[in-house]
Amino acid sequence: MVWFVMKYILVGPWLRLFFPCKVSGIENIPESGGVILAGNHVSVADSFFTPLHIKRQVVYLAKSEYFTEKGIKGRLKKMFFSGLGQIPIDRGGASAAKDALNTGVRLLKQGKILGIYPEGTRSPDARLYKGKTGVARMALEAGVPVIPLAMIGTDKVNPIGSKMWRPRRIQLVIGRPLDFSRYEGLIGDRFVERSMTDEIMYRIMELSHQEYVDVYAAKVKADMDAAAAGNGTPDIAEGKGPGTVTRLPGTRAS
Repeated sequence: MVWFVMKYILVGPWLRLFFPCKVSGIENIPESGGVILAGNHVSVADSFFTPLHIKRQVVYLAKSEYFTEKGIKGRLKKMFFSGLGQIPIDRGGASAAKDALNTGVRLLKQGKILGIYPEGTRSPDARLYKGKTGVARMALEAGVPVIPLAMIGTDKVNPIGSKMWRPRRIQLVIGRPLDFSRYEGLIGDRFVERSMTDEIMYRIMELSHQEYVDVYAAKVKADMDAAAAGNGTPDIAEGKGPGTVTRLPGTRAS
C-alpha cells in the first residue's frame, strides 16, 4: 500500500511532471517471475526513476542506516525507503556481502524484480566502471535472467555534491534479457562469473553510450579521496594508471 501511494499519489506524479522520461524497451520486462535489473549508476536519482517507469515493483538492497534513525524523521525515512521497495541490509558486518547475496537470491526465488548496480557504487565521474561478480552469482543461484538497463541524464538532474534536483528530461533504456542458463551448475566458478559480469557490463555500455573504465569505481573513489587529503594523486589520469580505458568488458586488452 505504501509503495502504491508513493508511486501513484505522493511522489510519482511530481517526478513525472518535472522530470519527463523517455522510456524504450519496456516490453523486455516480463509480467511475472524473478528477474535482475542490472543498471548503470550515475546518480542517487537512478533508484527513483527506474521503479517509477516499470509497472511491477522493483526491489533494491539498501543500507540498514536508512531504516534505523530515531525520532519522527527516522520513521518518515523508513516509510519512504520502504515505499520505494528497498530492503535493509547491514553492510558493515564481516558477512555483509554473503548476507546481501543470500537476501537477493531469496527475493528472486520469490518472483521479485531485483534492482542491482553491478558497479557496486555510484560512478564518480559519469563513466561506466568494472562490474562486481555478485550479480552473476545471484543470477546463477536463482536461475533468473538479467535485464541490462541504462539511465541517461540523471547525473544532470542530481550532480554529485548537489542538494537540489534540477528539472530536465531523462531517458530510460531497457535491453533484452540475457539468458545465462548455459552456465547452469557452474556457481562459484570465478572465470564463468567474470565472463557473465563482463557481458552484462558490455550491454549496459551499449545502451548508455558511456565510456568504460576497466577498474572498480570504489578503487577510483578511494584514490580521489586520498588525493584530496594530500596523500597522493589519483591514478585515473588520462593515458596512465589503472583507471585508463584499456578495453571493453569481455574483450582482451590491446
